[in-house]
Amino acid sequence: MKSTSRFLLMQRRIRLLNLEKNCFLNAYRDEELIGARFNYYPEAASSDIVVGAEARSDGSGITILLQDKEVEGLQVLKDGQWFRVAILPDALFANVGDQLQIISNGIFKSPMHRVIVESKKERISVAAFHLPKYEVEIGPVQSLMDENRPQQYMRLKDYRGFYDSLFQGIAPLDLVKLNP
Repeated sequence: MKSTSRFLLMQRRIRLLNLEKNCFLNAYRDEELIGARFNYYPEAASSDIVVGAEARSDGSGITILLQDKEVEGLQVLKDGQWFRVAILPDALFANVGDQLQIISNGIFKSPMHRVIVESKKERISVAAFHLPKYEVEIGPVQSLMDENRPQQYMRLKDYRGFYDSLFQGIAPLDLVKLNP
């Protein structure tokens, strides 16, 4: 299997778990996709805090984000409280996505996040999403399941199909979790 820079983040996480070097990549079966989204948030029309993007987790394996160099807006949810993500100019922000949470059997968490527009300046960001092709079946890596940590997520294909549940207020991960 080829080794590229986009896999370095996964390989570093794998070392923490003492797993085979390519175990998460093998889950993709050499069938991967890279998608990108360019986000533009215009300046807020009032002094009120405005939600620019609703709270959600990413459906990818890993999301790499290039934030605006001057305008904050990204927040992550931890212990029921929203925290701002500080700007680090010229740095990339790596975010675990839902599919890596599934593959890691819940060891790595896909955080809820949102974008807040509370500035008199516009905000621009670029997100790149790394995920398996839609027809590839994913599920927890076998070596991360045992009697103390049973399988937490079902095996599935085309995780994006679960994202329609957001319109009903249901997190996609909740739909694929075994024994929620």
